[in-house]
Amino acid sequence: MKMEQLAAIRRDLHQIPELGFHEYKTQAYILNHLQQHPENRLEIEKWKTGLFVKVKGTAPEKILAYRADMDGLSIQEQTGYAFSSVHPDKMHACGHDFHMTIALGIIDYFVHHPVKQDLLFLFQPAEEGPGGAEPMLESDIMKKWEPTMITALHIAPELPVGTIGTKSGLLFANTSELVIELEGKGGHAAYPHLAEDMVVAASSLVTQMQSIVARNVDPLDSAVITIGTITGGSAQNIIAQEAKLEGTIRTLSPSSMDEVRKRIEAMVQGLEIAYHCKGKVSYPAAYHQVYNSSDLVEDFMQFVSENGLAEVIRSKEAMTGEDFGYMLKKYPGFMFWLGVDSPYGLHHAKLQPKEEALETAVRVMTVYLSARAQ
Repeated sequence: MKMEQLAAIRRDLHQIPELGFHEYKTQAYILNHLQQHPENRLEIEKWKTGLFVKVKGTAPEKILAYRADMDGLSIQEQTGYAFSSVHPDKMHACGHDFHMTIALGIIDYFVHHPVKQDLLFLFQPAEEGPGGAEPMLESDIMKKWEPTMITALHIAPELPVGTIGTKSGLLFANTSELVIELEGKGGHAAYPHLAEDMVVAASSLVTQMQSIVARNVDPLDSAVITIGTITGGSAQNIIAQEAKLEGTIRTLSPSSMDEVRKRIEAMVQGLEIAYHCKGKVSYPAAYHQVYNSSDLVEDFMQFVSENGLAEVIRSKEAMTGEDFGYMLKKYPGFMFWLGVDSPYGLHHAKLQPKEEALETAVRVMTVYLSARAQ
């Protein structure tokens, strides 16, 4: 597929971002593109708003898989693109339009250049939330087409085009959403002694939680607790009866995630006593760490470097989260960063990845899979 075709597909997909498990237009667009290929080359199975696409091998003994996520984010786009999102308050601000385009480019290549092994492409919904990888893994289709190995990529705004980055072992952190709901006794602002102020309670809790990383996590490990939103109260002269805190927890080990959660829950229990209130802690979505298979990723890095397909750098661990970690927990494989050279980062309303990176990724993966699928 030529660069102009890749750019056109990316721009089409960029205009129709949809949230997790609502990727109806996206699924239809991908299906329409795939149906242009000969029917005897592909097997396609729908799964919720996602897709399984198998490119048939000539004499298959195993299946090599590649995952591309599909969903967008709840962000109002500010790129100024002529092909900006047509869906208000929704944007492909994490590169999933790139990820899907690259997968379609790889599929197009192998439809016309058969290899011995079957190649399985997973177009996965709901990566940003509530999480599509786990239920997709449990589907009957996945059980029918279990891969021998699985790979994926993620755009990296800070890396130049023509560069990929990855490493053995831990690449992305364990992540968990965090929601804390507090309920006390509201009242008149002039009579605070007759009420239990949940704005004060919430403020106290935010301050207390900052001690968890400093005093309950091994200093040789790493963790982050971020409270992104606090809501509470209804008017300036009414003491708030309720407050809600929403945030995220990120750790480099599963054990630290368990410890951080236990400490937060203990603090909320203490808050209930101190502020005469009720507290509820929940974790709406949590993602397992992305842990690359050392032998496979080292082979990949060496192959790409020796064949001059891209500049390869050895990355450091990142506190970003990715539900691809669940797939790597079940199957050998790896994920890597793809340099796209954007002045704005992931989840930013002005993210502008350079489209030349599409060609880099398709070249890397078609040559690599051609060699490993014989």
